[in-house]
Amino acid sequence: MTGTRVCVASLAVLLIGMGAFAGLRGATAQAQQATTASAEVKIDNFSFGPGTLTVPVGTTVTWTNRDDIPHSVVSTEGAFKSKVLDTDEKFSFTFSKAGTYPYFCSIHPKMTGKVIVQ
Repeated sequence: MTGTRVCVASLAVLLIGMGAFAGLRGATAQAQQATTASAEVKIDNFSFGPGTLTVPVGTTVTWTNRDDIPHSVVSTEGAFKSKVLDTDEKFSFTFSKAGTYPYFCSIHPKMTGKVIVQ
């Protein structure tokens, strides 16, 4: 009879431990998902590519200047503004709210782009 009580107690501990582990796995997966939301925009040949980028809320977008001349990334609504980026320099911004974010290069205002956050 003692052996039966030990088995039942062991089973209870095992089930509780599995439940805690399953919760931990779910939390870890959510944390990994939250930290991996990123997207890139290349600045090249006087244009932003892609010109329109659609991302989920929480995404960090990184612009990289691949052109031989300086450019900038400036939100038309004041949400973000980079410094002047020389060749291979980067600027990143994390979009925490849904909306449409048009932007341009302050040095070359005809260069425009848009980030749509859903």
